[in-house]
Amino acid sequence: MIQIYNSLTRKKEPFIPINPEQIKIYACGMTVYDYCHIGHARSLVAFDMINRYFRHRGYNVKFVRNITDIDDKIITRANERGITINALTAEFIAKMNEDCEALNILKPDAEPRATDHIPGMIKMITQLIEKGLAYHANNGDVYYRVRQFKDYGKLSNQSIDELRAGERIAIDQYKEDPLDFVLWKHAKEGEPAWDSPFGAGRPGWHIECSVMSAEHLGEHFDIHGGGMDLKFPHHECEIAQSEGCHDKPMANYWMHNGFINIDNEKMSKSLGNFFTIREILERYPAEVLRFFILSTHYRSHINYSTDTISQAGNGLKRLYTALATPPKEILPLPEQHPVLDSFYTAMDDDFNSPLAISILHEVANNYNRTKEPIYYTLLKELGAVLGILQQDPTQFLQGDRADLEIDIDAMIAARNQARAEKNWAESDRIRDELAALGIALEDKDGQTTWRKIS
Repeated sequence: MIQIYNSLTRKKEPFIPINPEQIKIYACGMTVYDYCHIGHARSLVAFDMINRYFRHRGYNVKFVRNITDIDDKIITRANERGITINALTAEFIAKMNEDCEALNILKPDAEPRATDHIPGMIKMITQLIEKGLAYHANNGDVYYRVRQFKDYGKLSNQSIDELRAGERIAIDQYKEDPLDFVLWKHAKEGEPAWDSPFGAGRPGWHIECSVMSAEHLGEHFDIHGGGMDLKFPHHECEIAQSEGCHDKPMANYWMHNGFINIDNEKMSKSLGNFFTIREILERYPAEVLRFFILSTHYRSHINYSTDTISQAGNGLKRLYTALATPPKEILPLPEQHPVLDSFYTAMDDDFNSPLAISILHEVANNYNRTKEPIYYTLLKELGAVLGILQQDPTQFLQGDRADLEIDIDAMIAARNQARAEKNWAESDRIRDELAALGIALEDKDGQTTWRKIS
C-alpha cells in the first residue's frame, strides 16, 4: 500500500482513496506573469512523478493543476509593458507549456483558469457571508473572519494567537482582525473588474483554488499539493474557505515539496541567484534537470550548484550508456520480478524517487555485466515511471552537435584508418584530442561510438 506523508497530520499514512474508481489530485499551478523558475520546476516534476506513479500502479487519476491569470503582479506587469492582461497571460501560459514539454511533464486532465471561474467565486463568497464567516468592509472589500473558523492554523500547526504574534501584519483599519484575509477586492481605476452582489471588483488569490478545486474535483477530494511556501497562508486559507463553506474536509492528504536553494542560499532575485527554467536549459539538457530534481526526495530541500547538477548529469549518462547497447530481443515488463518489488517498495514509501533511482543504477550495472534482456526492459520501463530514459540513448549521449566546432565523424574515420595501418601513435593522438574536447570514444563489436563527457 502506498504511504503518503500528510502535511495535515504530520505523519505518513496509508493512501486510502475516497472512491477506488478514481483518485482526485489538485496541485497549485503558476501565476502567469513571468517565466517559470527552477522552484516551479521542482513542484512540476514532483507532482508529475506522483501522478505518473499512481497511474502506473493502476489507479484512474484525475489530475488538476490550475492557472492564476489575474492578480496584483499580473496587473502590474501588464501595465509596465503597456499590454493587456490577456496578452500577458497568454504569452506566459505558452512559455510555461514549452517548459513543461521540455521537462516531460504530463498534461493535467484539467487546467482551469481563475478568470473562467469568477461566478463560482462570487457564489462561495456569498455563502461565506451568509454563514457569518465573511463580511463586507467599509472600503468595499470582502474579508474572511479568521477567528470564526475554529480550525484555522491546523495545517501549519499554529494557533491563531501564535500566528498573530509571529506575523508582521500590515495594519488595515477596515479589517475586524489583522489576520482576516481578502476574498474580494473592490474595483480600482484601470484594473479589471467583475460585477457582484458586493460591488464591482475581482477575487483575492486564496478563493481561486477553493473554487476551482471544488468545481473540477468536488468539495471533498483525495490529495491537495503544492510547494512548501504555499502551506501558509495560501493552503491554510483554502481550508478555511472550503471547509467553512461546505462543512466537510477539503482534501484527505496534503502534500508539499521542499525548496530549491542556490549554492546553499535561498533563491532570491535580490541575491542575484534567481534562475528561470530556460536559463538552466541553456546549459543543461532538460532531462538532466528533471533527473537532478528526482534525485532528492520531494519533501527535502535541494541545493542547486554547478557541481550538484553536473553530478546528476553524469548519473543520467551512466544509465543511458547502459541503454545504448540494446539486446537482440526486447522483452515486455514482467508482472513479477525482484527488481519490481524493490522499486515499488521504494516508491510506495512516500514516493522515494532517490532510492528508486539507486535501484535503476543497480539494474544498469546488472545489464552491463550480464547483457540479460530483462534488465534492459526493467531499466527502460521503470525509467518511464519516473519520466526519464525515453530518449534515443545515442542522441542523448552525443547531445547537440551544433555546439561542436569539429567534425567528429571525420576524426573517428581518421583514427580508424590509423588503427588499420597500425599507426597507434596517431590513433592515440586523435583519441586524446577528442577527450580534451569532452568526447569519449568506445570501441565495441568492430564499431566506434562516441558521447559527450563534459
